[in-house]
Amino acid sequence: MPAAFEAPVAPPAGAVALDTWWTGFNDPQLTALIEQALAASPDARTAAARLREARATRQGALTNFLPQGNIRGTASKTDSRVIDGTRISLPDFSTVGESESYGVNFDVTWEIDLFGRVFAARRAANAEMAAARLDYEATRASLAANVADSYFQARGLAIQLEDARATFRIQSELLRIVQVRVDRGIAATSDADRVAGDLSTAESQVAGLEADLQAQRRTLLILVGRGIEPTANLPVDAQVGAIPEAPVAIPGELLARRPDVRQAEAMLVSALGRLDYAKLAFFPTFKLTPGIGLQDTRQPTLSNVVQSWTIGANVTIPVLDIPRLLSELDAQDARTEQAAIAYEKAVQTAFGEAENSLVLLAADRRRVQLLDAGEDRAERAYEASRKGYVAGVTDLQTTLNNEQAWRSVRTQETAAQVQALRRAVQTYKALGGGWPLQSAPTNQEAR
Repeated sequence: MPAAFEAPVAPPAGAVALDTWWTGFNDPQLTALIEQALAASPDARTAAARLREARATRQGALTNFLPQGNIRGTASKTDSRVIDGTRISLPDFSTVGESESYGVNFDVTWEIDLFGRVFAARRAANAEMAAARLDYEATRASLAANVADSYFQARGLAIQLEDARATFRIQSELLRIVQVRVDRGIAATSDADRVAGDLSTAESQVAGLEADLQAQRRTLLILVGRGIEPTANLPVDAQVGAIPEAPVAIPGELLARRPDVRQAEAMLVSALGRLDYAKLAFFPTFKLTPGIGLQDTRQPTLSNVVQSWTIGANVTIPVLDIPRLLSELDAQDARTEQAAIAYEKAVQTAFGEAENSLVLLAADRRRVQLLDAGEDRAERAYEASRKGYVAGVTDLQTTLNNEQAWRSVRTQETAAQVQALRRAVQTYKALGGGWPLQSAPTNQEAR
């Protein structure tokens, strides 16, 4: 990894931790929504269920190397009658009458691991479990980022809706002024028609933005696990907060912070463990087969109880299976190579996403600053032309052009602010934020 990012270096983020980056926006509503999503959303619950499944699968894979065996019981009753031939009835033997037999056996099979198969299997199983844990954390990190992204989109729509309503009010007032001037004969009727058309456009924009905001609220409620609640339960303020600074980071930290990179690493470790196991398949397999049993037999002239124990062993040496084992080894070797390439790609992707996010976030900050200054000047120009039109020293076209210019700059500023906030979310996610690093599986756990 490079020693540093090429993006502009931002000042430290202070007390804001990557684990809970959303607190850096100083927005209690955003924090509450993300906490609700992590606790109750369908995505979070599904990820938790997959993690429990992975734990159970790992446990099952490792128990295969423990002693295996079951207690088996039998019981039978036989009624024998001679219908043709000679009937025999001796003190210790009889061909007729009822006989009962009961038995219980406990036979065990245990593979003696002389070559390290159990260690290879444990290495693979532990790495797969680590990958499942990291997938769980990655899902939660993505969920938090999606909630924040959707939240800021809703905030942006609320601002646009407020601006559209303000435009509607301004156009209504302007139409009233123009109509007064028309009635007094100092303005043309076409001026009133022109403003009336703009008023209709402003009203249609209000209606469209109201629908978009309601749909975005519903999307956000679904993300946090409250999908059936009324959208009125989710108030959205028409304002955006300050854009938090991204923490100073170095590319090498991505290897420890990004769950997707750690997951790719764990899958590589798992593939290496399975490759070792495939190599050990060529060695002999030794198994112990101890057992104990109890048999109770009862006949009309005979009754005995037999207790027995057995101890045995067997060895299996692959001979004719070698071609199949060679093909399986080649296949696993190819899968291991794929896992190594996937890990390399994950590292490069993580670096690229982090680098691009930092560069674009810096550009977004600069863009917001420029548009903020431009919006102030455009508003002053519009107010001056409006007052001039009321006083009769400015024509209507100039006033409308200045209003349009002001609204255009304000719309761009709002879009830039929302984009910068969303970019900040992407940057925190790209740097590996949103999950507790201390819960990451250690190399020893993964291996």
